[in-house]
Amino acid sequence: MYYQLYEFNHAALQPARAYAQAVRLLYANPFNPAASTPWGRTIAAAAEMFERTTRRYGKPEFGIESTVVDGKTVAVSEQVVWSRPFCRLIRFVRDLPAGREPDARLLMVAPMSGHYATLLRGTVEAMLPHADVYVTDWTDARMVPLSDGRFDLDDYVDYLIEMFRVLGPGAHVMGVCQPSVPVLAAVALMEARGDRNLPATMTLMGGPIDTRRNPTAVNQLAEERGIDWFRDNVIMQVPWPNPGFLRHVYPGFLQLSGFMSMNLDRHITAHKEFFMHLVDGDGDSAEMHRDFYDEYLAVMDLTAEFYLQTVDTVFIRHSLPKGEMTHRGEPVDPAAIRSVALLTVEGENDDISGVGQTEAAQDLCVNIPNTMRSHYLQPVVGHYGVFNGSRFRAEIAPRIIDFIDAHSTSAAKAKRANGAR
Repeated sequence: MYYQLYEFNHAALQPARAYAQAVRLLYANPFNPAASTPWGRTIAAAAEMFERTTRRYGKPEFGIESTVVDGKTVAVSEQVVWSRPFCRLIRFVRDLPAGREPDARLLMVAPMSGHYATLLRGTVEAMLPHADVYVTDWTDARMVPLSDGRFDLDDYVDYLIEMFRVLGPGAHVMGVCQPSVPVLAAVALMEARGDRNLPATMTLMGGPIDTRRNPTAVNQLAEERGIDWFRDNVIMQVPWPNPGFLRHVYPGFLQLSGFMSMNLDRHITAHKEFFMHLVDGDGDSAEMHRDFYDEYLAVMDLTAEFYLQTVDTVFIRHSLPKGEMTHRGEPVDPAAIRSVALLTVEGENDDISGVGQTEAAQDLCVNIPNTMRSHYLQPVVGHYGVFNGSRFRAEIAPRIIDFIDAHSTSAAKAKRANGAR
């Protein structure tokens, strides 16, 4: 019912949004004498504020057209190399000179927690000069028809295993935030099965491996409410006329509400400053605000079964650190991992995954040799800064690159020498 009401309100405001957009264009038009006055800029700013706060933000584009490799600018294009109803695997193809030795293949597993994979745009840009980058492009559940079936945490792990097989042995994987648990589970299952397509390294960043350590407000909410509360209060059916009509989902707008309420004063201040930048004619600052919130406010729905299974397994029962997690009845044992190097990265001020929650993977993977493991705590940064921003580019990314280079396997090097992607 709430989802239908949300859709109705959005549709009802469409005429007002169109009017506000027309007013903005009128008072921002350089041929309008009022556009250069404080009064005209104030009207244009108010109209833009209304339009932006009532619109639905569509899926952003990565928009990465070039990168610098070996000191030279090369073109970049996107190629879909694997596809399933709930995910596409995108490769960022760099236009490299013929005969150049291929770089390490890096699978970035984007969070499936409300935002689109484009949240990792900065992460991709930082790694492209050094690696052959692939990214999981998760699909908005409201766009997937019921006829395409279910998608839960077990399916997520299966998808990852299939992707590892597409990339072949000796690739590298980076799990950012939420995927840390399924990435660790997939690697543990593959190692236990003797799968030859294991990655050479596994980098887990700001992930909830063990949320009993230094629990945050997000973790405490899950434990206090219990799984029945989430099932009864946040699961809704996709309304018509979306392709996923009648699919049970955790709506993206609810996830966004939760994110924003955690730092509501900061968001209010940012929008007040945006308004003043528009009035003052500070176009650069206003554009920075637009770029950030165009990404931040673009959200996707998650299937109900995936969301509930993840909340129950990771945040309520703590199944992985307790040694109780299973995948379709098969035990998930991180101690089975012996040949995959492990790097864990955390942010000192992370209010989503507290300090120590990701490092817990180091204690679970007891059979990885000490020479093949490393942990790094980045000072000052919060959750977003673990995988994006200036400190990520200057201090975290170089460590990841060095770790990948140090632990590339002979099989991986041989495959790269043969020209495999």
